[in-house]
Amino acid sequence: MGVHDNADSKYSVINGTNFLKFTPKKPTLVNFGETSSNKVLENETNQKDKILNDKSNINVQQQRKSLPVYKLRERLLEEIRKYNSVIIIGETGSGKTTQIPQLLLHSGIVGTSGCIGITQPRRVAAVSVAHRVAQEQAVGIGKLVGYCVRFEDVTSSQTRIKFLTDGMMVREAMTDEDLSDYSVIILDEVHERSVSTDVLLGVARRAQNIRKHKGLPPLKLIIMSATMDVDKFEKYYKAPVIYLEGRQYPIKMFHAIKSQDEYAFSALVTAFQIHREAPANEDILIFLTGQEEIEAAVVAARQVAKELNGKGYPNLKVFPLYSALPTNQQLEAFKSSVIGTRKLVLSTNVAETSVTISGIRHIIDTGVVKIRTHHPTTGLDILKIEKVSKAQAWQRTGRAGRECAGKCYRTYTKEEFAEMREMPIPEIQRCSLVGVALQLLAIGIDITTFDFMDKPPKEAIDVAISCLEKLGAVKGYPPHLTTLGRTMSLFPLDPRFTKVLLASVEHQCLDEALTVIALLSGESVFTEPPAKRDQALAARLKFASPEGDHITMLNVFKNYTNEVKKKVWCQDNYLHHRNLEYAIEIRAQLSRLTERANLEKSTCGSNTELLRKALLDGLNENLAELQRDNTYVTLATRQPVTIHPSSTLYTSKPPLVLFTEVVATGKCYIRNLSIIESSWLNAKVVSDK
Repeated sequence: MGVHDNADSKYSVINGTNFLKFTPKKPTLVNFGETSSNKVLENETNQKDKILNDKSNINVQQQRKSLPVYKLRERLLEEIRKYNSVIIIGETGSGKTTQIPQLLLHSGIVGTSGCIGITQPRRVAAVSVAHRVAQEQAVGIGKLVGYCVRFEDVTSSQTRIKFLTDGMMVREAMTDEDLSDYSVIILDEVHERSVSTDVLLGVARRAQNIRKHKGLPPLKLIIMSATMDVDKFEKYYKAPVIYLEGRQYPIKMFHAIKSQDEYAFSALVTAFQIHREAPANEDILIFLTGQEEIEAAVVAARQVAKELNGKGYPNLKVFPLYSALPTNQQLEAFKSSVIGTRKLVLSTNVAETSVTISGIRHIIDTGVVKIRTHHPTTGLDILKIEKVSKAQAWQRTGRAGRECAGKCYRTYTKEEFAEMREMPIPEIQRCSLVGVALQLLAIGIDITTFDFMDKPPKEAIDVAISCLEKLGAVKGYPPHLTTLGRTMSLFPLDPRFTKVLLASVEHQCLDEALTVIALLSGESVFTEPPAKRDQALAARLKFASPEGDHITMLNVFKNYTNEVKKKVWCQDNYLHHRNLEYAIEIRAQLSRLTERANLEKSTCGSNTELLRKALLDGLNENLAELQRDNTYVTLATRQPVTIHPSSTLYTSKPPLVLFTEVVATGKCYIRNLSIIESSWLNAKVVSDK
C-alpha cells in the first residue's frame, strides 16, 4: 500500500468523553499507527458500478473506452465464444461488471432474443449497477436494462440485460430448471460465497448440463470476481481462467495503537477528526454492523454536524446505507457531494464490494460484521457480531482507492488484524439449510446428493430435512415435496414463516398473519435513542399487548395505516417510518402471492389468539419454557435463554413463549415473543396423530 512516514502524528487516544459532547477545539481520535505494505489497493475510475455521479465535463462513452476490459474486448469475446464456461479474475477497476454485459449484447453471442443475466450477492449492488448500465446505454431503467431483487421487479419484455440477486436467480430455476430465458449468465462477486451464491454455482452448472443433454442451445456461464480461490473454481467448472488488470491508487493505512472497546464510538470520533482536517471534497465511509447501530450513529453524527455549522468547517451530509433501506434512499448515498459539502456514509458490509460510492477518500473500518449462524445441536439461529476476515478487511480498505489515492483507518490494532482468519467461512457451512433444501427440492434436486463446491455439514442437512418433514413440506426417502411443500416453495420466505401463512387460513387470520410476517421480514419498527430510551419505552406501552410482541407489532401497524401524517406520528411514537413503509411493500407482495396460491382471505379481528395459534403451527420448534428458578430453556433442546429487555414480556414470566429471533451478546436473548398456552401443544399432538 506504499510506505508513508508518520512521525509527526497529531493523533491522541480517545479520552472516553461522551461523543455528543465533542468539540472541535479539543480534537480526540483513536491513536493510529501507520502501516506499511507492499500491497497496493486497486481503484476503478467510473467502471463497474459507479452510480449517478458522472462529472459534467467527461463523456460517458470516453470513460467506457478508457477501461481495461474495453481494450481487451476482442480477446475476451473470443474466449467466451470458444468456451461455454469462463472464469474471469478482474481486478477492481477493470470494468468487468458494467462492460462485459454490454459487450456481449452487441457482439451477437446472445442471439437476437437471448437475455444476459448478471447476478450479485447483494440487492444494493444489483440495483446500483443496473442504473449505471442503463445510463451508459442511454435508456430508462426497466427497458433494455433492468433488475430483479426480492420484492422488487423492474424488468419488462424488452429487457436484455438483467441484474438480479443470486437468490432471485435460484427462485427462477425453481420453475425453469434449465434457465431457458438466458443465453449467458454472469455470476459476479462469487468470492462472497453467500448461501445463494453457492446454491447458484451448482444450479447454473446443472442447467448447462441439462441443455446439453436436451440438445438445446448452450448456456454460457461467466464466473467473475476481483479475488477468489482460483484453483477451487477452476476444478469445479473445468474452465479457463482470464485475468484482467485494473487501476491502482495507493492507500495510506492506519491501525489503532490500542484496542478499542467501543468501535462505533471510535469510528465516529475518527470521522470528525478527519472532517476537521481533510479537504471538503474528501468523503468518508464508515463500516458498522446493522441498521439499528447505523441509525443511532446517524443521529449522533447529524447532531455534532449541526453543532459545527458556522465554525469554518465544510457542511456535512450524513447518509445511512443498509439492505433494508428503500432503493431510492440507498441511491442517495451514491450521488456526488455538492461543492463545499462533505458526505459521511455509514454502511453495513453491503458497501464492501461491487459498488463504488463517489467521492470516498477515507475509510473507517471497525473490523466487525453481524452474521447469522445456525447451530444444529441447539436448533437456534444466533445473530451475533463477529470479527471480519482479512479478505473482508482488505475489501473494505479498497473502497478508499477507487477514484484516487485515499486513506484507511482501522479501529483495531495490527495484532488484532494478524489474528483474523484469512477468508470468511462460506455461509452454506454456517446457516440453516431449511430454505435451501426446500428450494432445491422445488427444482428437483436432492440436497443430500447435491454437488456443492463446499459441502455443508451432514448434521445441518439432516436437521433441515427433519424440519421440513415436521412442517409437512416433504416426505419419503429420498425426500420429495408434498403438495403443501410445493405451495410453500412459491414464497420467498423462511419455510417456517410460510407455514404460518398457510396455517392462518385454517385459523381464519390470514390478514393479520400477512402483517406480522411482513414486519418480521424487515428490521425492527421500534427505535430506542440512547438519550431518550425511557420516552421510547413509554411510547411503546401505548401499543403493548399482554399476548406478546407479535400482537404489539400488529397494533403498531394498524395504527400506522390509519394515520395521515405518518412521519410525524412515527417521530412522536419512536417508530421507524422507513421500516413500516418497507413492511407495507413486503405485505403487498406476499398478499399477491397468497392470491396466486388461491389462499382464502380472512381476518380474526380482535380474536388474536387465533394468530398466536397460527404462529405456533409454523414455529413450534421455537418455544421456551419457564423453569422453577425463573429462567427459561428452549423446549426442544433445553438451551438456556433470556427474554430480551426490548420485549413486551420482559417484566412478566409467562410459563411458555414462542420466539422468532435469538441474539447473542453475553447471553442468548430471545426476541419477538408470543405467549403460548400449553393446552395448544397437547391439542396439536392429538391433531397430528
